[in-house]
Amino acid sequence: MTRQINVGGVPIGGGAPVTIQSMTNTPTQDVTATVDQIKKLAAAGCEIVRVAVPDMEAARAVGKIKGQSPIPVVVDIHFDHKLALEAIAAGADKVRINPGNIGGEDRVKAVAEACRQKSIPIRIGVNGGSLEKPILAKYGKICPEAMVESAFGHIRLLNKFDFDDICVSLKSSSVPITMKAYQLMGQESDYPLHIGVTEAGTVRMGTLKSAVGIGGLLALGVGDTMRVSLSADPVEEVYAAREILKAAGVRKEGPELVSCPTCGRTKIDLIALANQVEERLKTVDKPITVAVMGCAVNGPGEASAADCGIAGGIGEGLLFRKGSIVRKVPQDQLVDALFQLIETL
Repeated sequence: MTRQINVGGVPIGGGAPVTIQSMTNTPTQDVTATVDQIKKLAAAGCEIVRVAVPDMEAARAVGKIKGQSPIPVVVDIHFDHKLALEAIAAGADKVRINPGNIGGEDRVKAVAEACRQKSIPIRIGVNGGSLEKPILAKYGKICPEAMVESAFGHIRLLNKFDFDDICVSLKSSSVPITMKAYQLMGQESDYPLHIGVTEAGTVRMGTLKSAVGIGGLLALGVGDTMRVSLSADPVEEVYAAREILKAAGVRKEGPELVSCPTCGRTKIDLIALANQVEERLKTVDKPITVAVMGCAVNGPGEASAADCGIAGGIGEGLLFRKGSIVRKVPQDQLVDALFQLIETL
C-alpha cells in the first residue's frame, strides 16, 4: 500500500478511494470562466482540479479561484519557481512541478520550504517527452526505466531539502511504456501514484488508450488518483474517468450500463436506444446496473443480474427488474418507463 498525502482535505493513497482529476482549459487569469468550468467539472464528478499557471497574472488569480472552487485546486508550474511561490501564497492545495526544470537547487529549496510551511504536497510530473538529456543518453530512448530513474532523481532533490510529501506521475503517450513505468515505480517505492496516459488524443481514441492504460493499471492494483487526458471538453475527461473506474471494478458509485450487441433477431434501433439511456444516466448517481437488450425473448433472462432494464420487440418492449418482467411498454415510451422505474429503486 502507498503512503497517503492530503490535497485540500482529499486523501490520495494509503487505501483511500481512487480520485478523479481534470484540468481547466480556460485562461487561468479569467477567474469567472475558470470557476465556471471548475463547477461544471465538479458536477460531473471531478474531485481535484488543476489549473495552468504560465505567468504571474495567472498565479495571482489562484487565490480568487480557490475561494470559489468547490474542489481542491492544484497549480501546474513549469520553469519559473516564482510562479509556484506566488500560487502557494495564494492558497493552492497542491503544486505540480518538474523539479528539474525550475532552475537551480536554491529554487527547488524555496518551493519545497514554502510547501512544507503550508503542508502542501508536490506532484513530481515525469513526462516521457521531456526526460533529462543525460538520462536519455544513458538509455538511448524513452523507456520505463528512464522515466523511473528521472522520478527518483527528482525525489532525491526534494528529500535533500527535507521534503517528502510527494505524489508521482510517469506519463507517456505510449500505453505500454506508461504501464510498465508505473508498475516499476510501484515496486520500488510507496509514493502515491497519479496515473494517466498523456496526450492520449480525441474522445474516441484517447478514451480507448486511457481505458487500456489506466484501467489496466487499476485492475493490477496500481494507482491512487487519475486523469484522463483528452483533446476535448474537460468534462468528457471526467465522464471517461468514471466509466474506467467502474469498468476496472475499483469504484461502484453511479450507474453502470450494459447493452447487448445487435444481431439478426434485433427488431428495434438498439444502438440509438442504448445511447439515449447512456446520456440520461449521466444525471443518475445510484450504484445500479441498467440493461438495454435487443431481444424481448432472451433479454430479461440474459440481463438478470441487472437491477433493471428494457428489452425491445416489434412496436413494444419489456420493462424488467432483476430478470423479472414488470410490464410491456410501447416502444416510444420504453426509455421514459425505464427512468420512472429507476426513480423507485
